[in-house]
Amino acid sequence: MREIFLGEWEGLRTEEIAERFPEAWASWVEEPDWDCVPGGEGAAAFEARVGSAIEQVLERHPQGDVLMVTHGGVIQIALHRIVGRPSRGLFPFKIQNTSITVIERRDGRMVIGGVNDVGHLEPALLHEVGPE
Repeated sequence: MREIFLGEWEGLRTEEIAERFPEAWASWVEEPDWDCVPGGEGAAAFEARVGSAIEQVLERHPQGDVLMVTHGGVIQIALHRIVGRPSRGLFPFKIQNTSITVIERRDGRMVIGGVNDVGHLEPALLHEVGPE
């Protein structure tokens, strides 16, 4: 599942975004919101796309385990859906690269089984995730 499309910010470092899009960046810094990203996918579209994809996977696999490899933003949306909160751009869950998040289906509802598990990684490979 693809990460959110960042429109004109796609592939840029934070310094480049701040320089090229000062008003939009100032808005983002004030209150992160995917809707302020010029030409981006937007919060509602991103949440709808991720939610639809998750529902399709669950319909195709009503039982058993499913492994999904994806990006941190997609994981954030999935977690937000479970806790019943929309996400407009600020992600409160720490999701490191190659971490494992477990979402379980129990009695027809989704339960968060674990978030950001990096126990399978060598400690020297761990680093803090931050904006680049």
